[in-house]
Amino acid sequence: MEPEFASLTRRIGSRLRAERQRRGWSLSELSARTTDQLSKSRISNYEQGIRRMGLEAAHQIAAALETVSPAWLLLLDEYNPLSDDELRLVEGFRALDKSGQRQLLDMAKVPSSDESST
Repeated sequence: MEPEFASLTRRIGSRLRAERQRRGWSLSELSARTTDQLSKSRISNYEQGIRRMGLEAAHQIAAALETVSPAWLLLLDEYNPLSDDELRLVEGFRALDKSGQRQLLDMAKVPSSDESST
């Protein structure tokens, strides 16, 4: 592994470990949440910076963690993971029909994508 990427790989692993530990999950629990598509030893290798996480693995892990994006895991996006309240808000928003979503956005004074592009 090239030296400049070794540091990045370790930082990605540290981010993954911190997020897993924040939830109080073991490596086995995270592995199970990927429907065992990623073994606990593979996840451990990512966390230790021994192995570089690819896009597919980042997608699987982000889906298992539920509140982070693959881009965040790979240090391409610095937005923090969603809090429990933010996650509930997103899930509630997605459960609404288009009219309900628009009402909620209007209450929050968020312009629609059509309005913001003009």
